[in-house]
Amino acid sequence: MAAHQLTLSVPATPTAVTAVRHQAVDAIADWKAELDDELVHTAELVISELVTNAVQHAGPGQVSLAVRLIEAVLRVEVCDSSPALPQLGLPDRQSENGRGLFLVAALAERYGVEPTPTGKRCWAEIALTTGSDQDVPVPLPLQRS
Repeated sequence: MAAHQLTLSVPATPTAVTAVRHQAVDAIADWKAELDDELVHTAELVISELVTNAVQHAGPGQVSLAVRLIEAVLRVEVCDSSPALPQLGLPDRQSENGRGLFLVAALAERYGVEPTPTGKRCWAEIALTTGSDQDVPVPLPLQRS
């Protein structure tokens, strides 16, 4: 399968999340790779959660998104200017937020966070091969690479 890539950089504003999500899903669909609707929907959720986290926690500045389709993996990376590394946790029932990384962990094959010279990079990898015979991933503590 040919390699495909999309990179975007947007201001860290709440309206950026919707714009980035739509642009990324449109690009993925235009790659005309053998991606089923379920995988595209999973990618849409992962992108939305990672970009939302960056916008909410990074403060002013830019948020960048990179989506790469290489071999049998769709990799999503979101970079922001905050050096604070996110912590995976399950919020209580009354919390209105705090479930983003938990969702990413449940949807992705692998995920993690790493510091960069200008902040951090949060990433997730979604395997293209899906099927009912695969085990459902269990959320684990955030992996640091």
